[in-house]
Amino acid sequence: MRRSISIIVPAFNEENRLPRTLSKVREYLDRSDWEFAEIAVVNDGSRDRTAEAARAAGARVLENPGNRGKGYSVRHGVLDARGDWTLITDADLSAPIEDLERLWDAARAGGLQIAIGSRALDRSLVGVHQPAFREAMGRLFNLAMRAVTGLPFRDTQCGFKLFETRAAREIFARQRVDGFGFDVEALFIALRLGYRAGEVPVRWNDVEGTKVSLWRGAAAFLDLARVRWNGLLGRYK
Repeated sequence: MRRSISIIVPAFNEENRLPRTLSKVREYLDRSDWEFAEIAVVNDGSRDRTAEAARAAGARVLENPGNRGKGYSVRHGVLDARGDWTLITDADLSAPIEDLERLWDAARAGGLQIAIGSRALDRSLVGVHQPAFREAMGRLFNLAMRAVTGLPFRDTQCGFKLFETRAAREIFARQRVDGFGFDVEALFIALRLGYRAGEVPVRWNDVEGTKVSLWRGAAAFLDLARVRWNGLLGRYK
């Protein structure tokens, strides 16, 4: 019997995709042997019926004070998590929920506090690719991320990550970036605090309807500089 887990789903205008996603998550949990499991949807100021759809599917709903961004939403969810472990996953479930088993096995075998789902370690596991331009931008972002922050990871932006909750609370209490650069910031802080993180290949399929506009994607490059600057100023201590 395993310990407890919180599954955090940041959501903005996701009333159409959430019912199917949460149904799959619930089916997985019904088959699993977690001692306690919860699904918490963080509603990021949605203008549709995201909150109602989440509650109807049996999820706990956390409300942001308006539309604050994915980084803020994940921080909100993590700091409110009740389980010993916390999984962060996207509302489109691009990585199947069953691949939580891959992250869990890697965390336990390697003594990791953080298991990072990665599309880059085994690209044969990517079934449906993003458009070529987005894939190229993702690879460019990773090169810039490594150069600016010194982090060794090949894919920081896959929205499928498992944290030991005790470590996650320390990390996200220091996190400052509200936009899509938050993944890099969280991992940067984690290594500064001495936590062990490792990448794990996961299955992944691109799903239409991404909320990452080209502008928001470009802003993530600026977040790299913010993370590095905050680190130099000691703001993550």
